[in-house]
Amino acid sequence: MDTILRALGSGPNPEDYMGLEFWAEPERVGWLNKQGEYIKTWRRRWFVLKQGKLLWFKESTVTRTSVPRGVIEVGRCLTVKGAEDTLNKPFSFEIATSDGCTMYFIADSDKEKEEWINSIGRCIVQHSRSVTDSEVVDYDSRR
Repeated sequence: MDTILRALGSGPNPEDYMGLEFWAEPERVGWLNKQGEYIKTWRRRWFVLKQGKLLWFKESTVTRTSVPRGVIEVGRCLTVKGAEDTLNKPFSFEIATSDGCTMYFIADSDKEKEEWINSIGRCIVQHSRSVTDSEVVDYDSRR
């Protein structure tokens, strides 16, 4: 049932972004074209990257009352990389998640594509769940 509601455009679960002030001081914002999850058309969306979440909206004016069209928890992403060879479209990139999902995006320029890849890549590393605190070794403290 949840899949049906998402296909009808009800948007993400509010718990996916609850407590996140996405309208204030984001890490990165900008327009990207995103391929639809169910109907594979390309739609232009305003993206906001903040605190390990990548959110998208229909409009670039984002306020505290705005409701995201979707949310990606970046800590669950495995890779972000260029996708020109896969899509045969310039300035394209992909994000692969740990549940086997791959999402495709197209930036307006090569510079913007690289900036998004770098920003999302840094965010993946910062919010990755693959390394827990108990696995981090502080080599300096062993001396």
